Amino acid sequence: MAKKTFIVTGAYGGIGKAICEILAKDLNHQIILAGRNERELNSTVEQIKSTTKNNSIQGYVVDFSSRKSIENFALQLKDQPINVLINNHATGPQKRELTKDGIEVQFATNVLGYIWMINSFENNLRKCAPNARIVNVASYWAGGLDINDLQFEKRRYSTDAAYRQSKQANRMLTFAYAQKFLHDGITVNVCHPGDSNTKLSNSMGFGGHETPEQSARTPVYLAVSNDVANITGKYFRDCKIQDDPFMKDRELIQKLYDLCQKY
Repeated sequence: MAKKTFIVTGAYGGIGKAICEILAKDLNHQIILAGRNERELNSTVEQIKSTTKNNSIQGYVVDFSSRKSIENFALQLKDQPINVLINNHATGPQKRELTKDGIEVQFATNVLGYIWMINSFENNLRKCAPNARIVNVASYWAGGLDINDLQFEKRRYSTDAAYRQSKQANRMLTFAYAQKFLHDGITVNVCHPGDSNTKLSNSMGFGGHETPEQSARTPVYLAVSNDVANITGKYFRDCKIQDDPFMKDRELIQKLYDLCQKY
């Protein structure tokens, strides 16, 4: 059998690492880990190789708040077919910060980072159609999106408010991309992974009652299960489709999609 190739972003964090470890147990899977911290990334690559005996594990240093960094990453994998892209990275700075390109950090990383990844790897995914998949990791902790103030230039910034907005955006944009790729053999779904105790959850004052492995279950399910082979544009929790109110306002979704494509 030909190897299946997966890209996992935010790959050395709690849930990201667990996703990679579960996928790597199948020696027919090639896993490309992407993250910002080179030391942690390399350590995770070696650890997964050691525990799973899967040597088809690679790491790439990528800053998901930077379109240029993501496009450089894609350039390195220009001819590589990608079966599954799992957008899992996220950040939650305590105060409003700007990237070097002048974009608010949570919006740049958690929202535009997903968009730039999808746009940059679209051709790689098309090589694996009609069985290519995009899995966006979002959260049930979502809401409060202000289409006229996506970067908290008018509102008071808080980690929590910016994070919730970004996760609402992830869910809305999943629907937009599912429509875009509807007849292209690329499915796009989004999920709440679970509640594990991670660096990100701690930054927002939360703990977590699940192990990272439990939280990784739904993203992995969406990445590999035959049950969802022909399902697209849905929000999942605990491996089940959930009603998503954020996917219902088609006009707002289109407006958000159009705005994000301008960055």
